[in-house]
Amino acid sequence: MSASRYPEPDRSAGSDHSPTATRSGQAEALLCRWPLSASPIYGLLHSEDYRTRFADNLSKQLPRIPRVKAADDFWAFSKAGRVLAALHVNYEQVEPYPVTFIRGDTSLVPPPDPERFYRVEQMKFAGKRPKLDRSTVIYNASITISGIPLEAYDYVVNGKPALEWVMERQCVKTDKASGIVNDANRYAIETVGDPVYPLRLFQRIITVSLETMKIVKALPALGDLS
Repeated sequence: MSASRYPEPDRSAGSDHSPTATRSGQAEALLCRWPLSASPIYGLLHSEDYRTRFADNLSKQLPRIPRVKAADDFWAFSKAGRVLAALHVNYEQVEPYPVTFIRGDTSLVPPPDPERFYRVEQMKFAGKRPKLDRSTVIYNASITISGIPLEAYDYVVNGKPALEWVMERQCVKTDKASGIVNDANRYAIETVGDPVYPLRLFQRIITVSLETMKIVKALPALGDLS
């Protein structure tokens, strides 16, 4: 897709395409350097129509970017790509999704030992296979959360829902070959300075997943590309 092929929309402060509408902080710094041509590409790569139509090609080779014929569609992909980029870069700054705490609600009384209370070994779904309840996650022996929208699992990254990547990585795991212990709690406490980080990250990725799928489902169809 070539930006020069289409008239550029108004980029003033009152426009939907204005740089002032992007997120602050790290995302803002990245997007200020983000080339105009990258936004429609990033938007198109999230298109369900694109992924379905070119599924065979995408499994064997690098993505090939088709040229969209309609200017309105081009700018729709461009705007979506820019918003998605801001959302995905700035994922640690989004609002945590308001889950329900079946166990471990600290809204009234804070835990006396936060590091112990929020320590995570391995998150898991409630229920048993093959009837796992993905709307409920057992975070640890003290915390169980529910009310996770199932549509949040529709956002898939590298063949797996983003939420399941968080569940897999935010844990304590020992590498069999080296004996090195990967402890998400140490990162939360020593680097982030917040023992609740793994839990809040999971909640934030719920928000990111839902917002991503809302944008993706609103993308225009590719139409005739011949």
